[in-house]
This record gives sequence, C-alpha cells and structure tokens, in this order.
Amino acid sequence: MNYFAGLLIVFALVLGNAGCSAEGGKQNREAAVMKTVPVTGCTAKQKAEQTKMGVAWYRTSGEARALYYQGYNIGKQRIKESLKTKVKKKRAIVLDLDETVLDNGPYLSYMAEKGISFGSGWGTWVKKAKAKPLPGALSFLKYADKKGIDIYYISNRDEKYMDATLRNLKKEGIPQAVRSHVLLQTGTSSKETRRQVVEKDHDIIALFGDNLGDFFKTFDGKGNKARSLEADRFRHAFGRKFIVFPNPVYGDWEHELPCGS
Repeated sequence: MNYFAGLLIVFALVLGNAGCSAEGGKQNREAAVMKTVPVTGCTAKQKAEQTKMGVAWYRTSGEARALYYQGYNIGKQRIKESLKTKVKKKRAIVLDLDETVLDNGPYLSYMAEKGISFGSGWGTWVKKAKAKPLPGALSFLKYADKKGIDIYYISNRDEKYMDATLRNLKKEGIPQAVRSHVLLQTGTSSKETRRQVVEKDHDIIALFGDNLGDFFKTFDGKGNKARSLEADRFRHAFGRKFIVFPNPVYGDWEHELPCGS
C-alpha cells in the first residue's frame, strides 16, 4: 500500500467517525481512531509531493477560504451571544497567528518548491513582515475591537521575532497589536501558561487556531490517536468556544506520519 492510499484510509475512518451519533457511536468512533492503519515509509520525493499537494489546496481552493470565513462568522456570533449576558471579568478572545490570522502562503510555497520542512528559512520570512491577513480575519478582528473585546495573539513564533511580528500586524491594520497583547514563545511550546495569563483577568469567550494545542493543554505532547480521542471528548466545544482552521501543510499531526518532520 502506498503512502497516499494510507492517507485515504485514514480520511475514510475520520469521515466514518463523524457520522456516528454522540452517544451510540462512541465505541465505534474510538475503535476507528485506535485501529492500526498500514502506511509504509516514503521517499523524500513523496514527502515533497505531499507538501506540494497540501500547499496547493491551502493556497488555491475555495474550500480553504470558505472554512476561514465560516470560522470567523462563528466567532462573530459568539461575541454577539456573549454580549447578551453579564460576565464578571472583561471579555477576551485568543487567537493563534500563523495560518489563523496571518497567511504565510508565499513561505509555504517556497518550502514546497525547495522540498524543505517547515522552519527552514522561517526567520528570514518572518523578518520581512509580509504576511497578509487570512480571509475574514481582519473584518472580524475589527468587529471584536469595536465591541470592546480584548484581543490576545498567542503564537509559537520565537520571542526574538516580536518586533517583526508587531510590524507585520500593524502594517496590515490588525487591531490591538501591542506587546502586551502578543504573547510569543519564550520557552515551552505549550500555550497553556500564556492562556492562563489572559484568563487571570478575562473571560475568554472563544479561541481560534489551526492546531489543537491552540485550545487546551490536554492536547499537548500527545500522539495522533490520543489527540483524536481528546477531540471526541471535547466535541461540544468545537464550533462554539474552540474554532478550528485548516492547515494541511504542518502541525503536531504530521510528526507521526512516515513523512512527517
């Protein structure tokens, strides 16, 4: 079985998973997730083709754009619902940056063309401060800002890229792009401690990201099977407090694949 056929089987399992009911289908869901899928190793050429396909879908498909609009539409609805209720602390939203607010498409295309893994040449790209807002991001963030919502950007960009990141955000008109609202990585890649900093004085009404670690600590440091089971456990939060965006190019999910980084 070739690598891409293996991926199709995984995808089929996920689709089958989604068709199960919340209660009656629980055992079938877990069994599908835990089932061993025979995927063989792959060559560097196959890895490059995998990356190219992911980048092509991400940068050109209407479906990718639609998912961003969908996510930010949900975010706007979440704000509207929250404003109808009283909260003890100030309202806030928390967003990842890369492939959530900012589109690194040119860098991803470069990565695919050169056959390199995510991270190679990353610093050079970030320092250019040329990433554009993703579909729906800017209008949503301006709406949140207008409604008095505190906006925090929690990213695993290294702290040394703070100046370049702020320059990029401000150039694109992203609201609340100040040091106190942009929390970059200084040590661990887990975002939990940084989320807790926001939670101390805020009621977080929604979190946005393209990686499960953008939402809750339970997803940190786990393999794909365990992360999938945790996603099932938190299924009622997705599309409500947790708003997920697509990223078929890189993320924690890829590390267990034969061609993962």
